[in-house]
Amino acid sequence: MSDENGTQDAPRGPRPEPIRFFGTTWVDHDGGYRARRAAVAAGSVLAAAVSCLVLRFAYQGLQIADVGAPVTLLVVVMFLVCSALAFGHTWGAFAKRPDPERQSSLRGLLAIGFLGSLLAYFVRSLTEAPGEKLHREEYDTARAAYDKRVSRRTGDPSRKRRS
Repeated sequence: MSDENGTQDAPRGPRPEPIRFFGTTWVDHDGGYRARRAAVAAGSVLAAAVSCLVLRFAYQGLQIADVGAPVTLLVVVMFLVCSALAFGHTWGAFAKRPDPERQSSLRGLLAIGFLGSLLAYFVRSLTEAPGEKLHREEYDTARAAYDKRVSRRTGDPSRKRRS
């Protein structure tokens, strides 16, 4: 819509919430959406590979320090469990908004299990922008509510004829 000066009016109704790395291109899959998805997938798998390399250096540091097999096993199991939990939490956050209190209490676990979060981001970006399904449901619900609200208005209520 434009006025007599040719300037664009602000779009009416709810606006889509931007997604990290995608902005609002997820709505119509335009603006390089597929290229962004490929870049996010490649970036997250590359970051996961670099993270594995860093974890390998940490493991070698434990071997050099000769801390013993029980401590080394404990550290390896800790990273595996935290990564699995972080993967599950991140994957669940793509379908449902996480509780902020629970999110803050899991901050340490998610930091240790960063590898799981990166892998969840990679796997999800193979099919859609991470979080797109959740954002699309919320946007469609808000859009339907707005359309319903606007469609009920049919003229000036003060001029309504009374019977």
